[in-house]
Amino acid sequence: MEHITLLLAIVIVTALVFDFTNGFHDTANAMATTISTGALKPKVAVGMSAVLNLVGAFLSVEVAKTISGGLINEQGIRTEVIFAALVGAILWNLFTWLLGLPSSSSHALFGGLIGATLMSVGASGVNGGVVITKVLIPALAAPVVAGLAALLATRLTYRIGRRTDDKATAKGYRAGQIASAGLVSLAHGTNDAQKTMGVITLALVTGGVLAPGSNPPMWVIVSAGLAIALGTYLGGWRIIRTMGTGLTDLRPQQGFAAQTSAATVILASSHLGFSLSTTQSCSGAVMGAGLGRKGGVVRWSTATRMFIAWGLTLPAAGLVAAGAEFLTGQGTWGIAVVAVLLVGISGAIWLASRRRPVDHTNVNESGAGAAGATEDAGTGEPAGVVTSAIAAVTPPPTAAAAQELSTTIPAPGPPDPAGEPARTATV
Repeated sequence: MEHITLLLAIVIVTALVFDFTNGFHDTANAMATTISTGALKPKVAVGMSAVLNLVGAFLSVEVAKTISGGLINEQGIRTEVIFAALVGAILWNLFTWLLGLPSSSSHALFGGLIGATLMSVGASGVNGGVVITKVLIPALAAPVVAGLAALLATRLTYRIGRRTDDKATAKGYRAGQIASAGLVSLAHGTNDAQKTMGVITLALVTGGVLAPGSNPPMWVIVSAGLAIALGTYLGGWRIIRTMGTGLTDLRPQQGFAAQTSAATVILASSHLGFSLSTTQSCSGAVMGAGLGRKGGVVRWSTATRMFIAWGLTLPAAGLVAAGAEFLTGQGTWGIAVVAVLLVGISGAIWLASRRRPVDHTNVNESGAGAAGATEDAGTGEPAGVVTSAIAAVTPPPTAAAAQELSTTIPAPGPPDPAGEPARTATV
């Protein structure tokens, strides 16, 4: 580590900041259903998830090698490119967290790396085959496979337990749900913590500290595991609310099926070196579990917003990273400008989140919306932008209008003995 320059140190710190945002952005993947069904208290759930994320970071380095030596060509890549890529990924993570949208931190990172590399060296710096086979195809397949698995598992679970009392089996399913949530957390640490390990390793290679193709050093593994665990413990409560109560209504049987299916898909992909989006896998599993129960529904308006965020993640993070790379290419002053913009925009997003805070005390309150939108009457879903805007600017009714809207209802009390009608109250 004695050869690490100031710029390389800044990149490593920025990578760990991304890892931290990845942790609180993706806590919902493991614990949203466990919290929404009451299987675990919110603080206990995120604490358990944090510990298992840390353990998972030590189980494999296959995904890290995909990032550090497969996605982009190491030759000709400057350290500034990785810094710009991380800026794009961090800002997209924070923006979608503010909106309560469970977008993919993995794809934000990939988009940032691709966008910054394209701006720096052009298309020759990106390995298109790896992008297709280990990023795009898994991105399309993961939610579908996890969703179908969860749907079938939910139906099988209800069929097996159709002759049993729901209350009698709920305790057992909650225990199974806790175990499956722990498995998802372990899988998340195995998959997502490695992405930051891969980025730091790539930075060390570009800085001449490591040889191309090297595995992540132990200090990289430990620091990435600790960063993602700390972010997980703080809890991305806005996204937990969306995943737990905004997408569908889950019972313990469904939560168990969803988390087991998602964990299986994530662990299998980690073993194969696929840099899978845990967010998409878990979201697909939750939707599948929602459809698997007879009478269960998925709130497709929420799901549509998620799909849009998924589609925008790669290009949006890539565009921001490309702009950041353009500035860093101007020299030291450009790097300083990008760093100041990163800190300033991140602070502004955090201040905006404080207007309508979501934490462990109100995470299970449905309908509040991560961005604080009002609800459509009778649907329980956040109102659209136009509806919220109209509600915000509509003036109160005039006195005449209020008089027309007054309603006369009988006042409580015994009837008059003389047969006179009861007094009325006007509201």
